Amino acid sequence: MITKTFYKFIYHKKKLFVLSMIVITILSSCSRSDDDYLNYALRAAGTNRSQLENVLEHYKNDPEKMAATRFLIENMPGHESYQSEEINKYYDIAREVLMSDLKPVEQRDSLLHVSDNQFRGMEYRTVSDLKTIKADYLIHSIDQAFTQWKTRPWTRHLTFDEFCEWILPYKVVEYQELDYWRDTLQAAFQVYVDRMIKDDDQYGTVFYTVDAVRNGILNRVKPTGMYNRSGYPLLRADLLLKQTYGRCEDYVNLAVMTYRSLGLPTVIDETPFWGRYRAGHSWYVILNDRGEELRSEWDVGSVPGTAFFQDKRIPKVYRKTYAINRDRAFYKIHSKYKYPFNVCCKDVTAQYFRTSDIEITLFDRVTLIEDWAYIATFTGIGRDWSIVDYGTVKRGKATFRNMGRNVLYIALGFDGNTLVPVSEPFILHIDGSLQFISNDWRNLRSVNVRRKYFQSNNVVRMRQRLIGGAIQCSNSPNFEDAVTLFTVDTLLLPDKVKLEAQRPYRYWRYLSPDGSYGSIAELAFFNRDSTILLGKAISSDKDFINAERAFDGDWLTNFETSNENGSWVGMDMGRPVSVNYVRIVPRGDDNDIHPGDLYELKYWDGILAWVSRGEQVAQDNTLTFDSIPNGALIWLSNKTRGWDERPFMVDEYGNVEWW
Repeated sequence: MITKTFYKFIYHKKKLFVLSMIVITILSSCSRSDDDYLNYALRAAGTNRSQLENVLEHYKNDPEKMAATRFLIENMPGHESYQSEEINKYYDIAREVLMSDLKPVEQRDSLLHVSDNQFRGMEYRTVSDLKTIKADYLIHSIDQAFTQWKTRPWTRHLTFDEFCEWILPYKVVEYQELDYWRDTLQAAFQVYVDRMIKDDDQYGTVFYTVDAVRNGILNRVKPTGMYNRSGYPLLRADLLLKQTYGRCEDYVNLAVMTYRSLGLPTVIDETPFWGRYRAGHSWYVILNDRGEELRSEWDVGSVPGTAFFQDKRIPKVYRKTYAINRDRAFYKIHSKYKYPFNVCCKDVTAQYFRTSDIEITLFDRVTLIEDWAYIATFTGIGRDWSIVDYGTVKRGKATFRNMGRNVLYIALGFDGNTLVPVSEPFILHIDGSLQFISNDWRNLRSVNVRRKYFQSNNVVRMRQRLIGGAIQCSNSPNFEDAVTLFTVDTLLLPDKVKLEAQRPYRYWRYLSPDGSYGSIAELAFFNRDSTILLGKAISSDKDFINAERAFDGDWLTNFETSNENGSWVGMDMGRPVSVNYVRIVPRGDDNDIHPGDLYELKYWDGILAWVSRGEQVAQDNTLTFDSIPNGALIWLSNKTRGWDERPFMVDEYGNVEWW
């Protein structure tokens, strides 16, 4: 079933995105003329109408700037800002924090505390830009954008329509402070443009100018990526220059604001959720001199134009636009459920990779009260299915456009009370074929699992470093007479490996194979009764703190040295002891089955909900659950620790396929 947390999330997001009815009316009419959009926007501005009319009057004799002004005003109903008095108080506090001696992580935590305790709910107290923007600010912003467009050598290839989206807008992201950000950022980073060598090939090109400015940002701001929850985003230009911590989104915002302040054509693309991850991601795109769109993988730390996430599955890619998406606006006014889709974006998924238009036959037992259905992908943790798009419903079938392949989906619909599944979960395979997941109730099976999440390339590489590693014992601290009791020859180790030493020894170690840098997450020695044996951590590099990481009980810390060969870590027991078992945990992501943790296994019942097959406290590094229908979609949760969880299927040979 769709979880209660999911509904709570949607309820609050609705409050954030719902616009006034007059503004929605403006947005939703696909048949109106440009004059209609302009007139409605002016009426919606209320007492601020004269400010917008002053801008129109100012450019009445300049057709090109008049067209740009109309574009901005006609689409302004889709844009909002924080209420100025409250956000300025928050930004003043933020400035003090950023100017303090606190470390970046302490700055983040401090502003998170301030956000939660002094400004809670500020995201719901917003106002339309139509009602607050001033003529002087808008005129200044338009003039600056045109100056960049007409005078910079790297903007000559832009059409007027491209200029309107890639450079012109008076703001880059929603809730950005209208604070003459172009002036602030151009003043800070023009120097890096001036330092460029004025050669006859690279100078004046978008790519190389972006790279010069990008390196300037890295040099001046020294960003530190921190991906845990933080406080309200800092969307005032002077604060962005001082923000030494942030998520990808924060530094993407800084990059795009800075690039546009210098006339470099840039936009922000994003995916609401990865195809096999619980969160989404945003990045920036530049439009180079040849009209090619070059994407960064990450934030300002990424060079645009490199291979783009070749290992990621992506259901949807959206581009943040200034222009209102009239189709989405139509959905906003006419739908009953009103999911908080951004109305200022466009679907660019098909520009990234092959996509599919799919038609899904809906359950006939569910009656929907609107002509839209929703397509969702699995995210886990708090909510299972998360919406990535909507589609139209006709004669019992839902059509979804430009869907990313190699992703698990489900169709949802609104029955008047809540969102309900209206299809079985299905996989859109990489060849464009659809596979609906149906349970074979006549054939039940046992399922053995060793993980709750798929193995990334890095996890597998770290795991493989164990092959050839050895458990040795000695009565010499230098292991001169070391006895090898076990050599790792498989990645499917039991939780405790049995050892058979002929007599007690004082010194015990894990000797890593050549080329592995000693890499190991956890090492533990046990006696005959499986009681853990404790001593003093020792290692080849004499670093006590490093050695302790192999015995700290935390599978996300690890022992590793700078020496490719000959590294080891072990324990001085203080006296000769008998060791009967050893635990060897490879460096990884702590998503293996963790002895002592509580797990719950569920499977999709094929209709509406997840069915629990019970909870188990892991006694080993493998769990077994019985009476699972063949072909079922399975979800294993660790209720003790961790975040990463993915559904999977098990084939007839017991092989796990992660989705």
